Amino acid sequence: MTETDRKHLERAIRLAEENVTAGGGPFGALIVSADGRVFEAGNRVTSDNDPTAHAEVSAIRLACRELGTFELQGATLYTSCEPCPMCLASALWARVSRVLYAADRHAAARAGFSDAEFYDWLEGRADRELMTVEHVERSDSEAPFDAWRAFSERVEY
Repeated sequence: MTETDRKHLERAIRLAEENVTAGGGPFGALIVSADGRVFEAGNRVTSDNDPTAHAEVSAIRLACRELGTFELQGATLYTSCEPCPMCLASALWARVSRVLYAADRHAAARAGFSDAEFYDWLEGRADRELMTVEHVERSDSEAPFDAWRAFSERVEY
């Protein structure tokens, strides 16, 4: 870990603290793009009534919007706390190259933020009644993919 990494991680922690005093959750994140541009965000779940508005997802959305791209190859995500499964998946979809975090999921759980049941559910170790996911067979289920393959102006991702 470099001195620059330490400074960005420290900033993520300060963002989390600032977010608490602004009425948000105790999470902060920033994306540093491959060319060094910085995009900061705090957790806005309760202020926006949006369960997907985690600091990491918000920072990814901001960076992509400002950079005019949906890929963040070469970027680093710095976050005040270990990313939840949704945030990790978002970073993967955005092609973020590295994730560095400060507090771990156990520290978050001690503060009342436990994602443990989500990790357990994804790993098949939790009661599947947490959420039912069911495949429904349909004859037209692949029609959207057929349309995608036939659309000559599609943007691959």
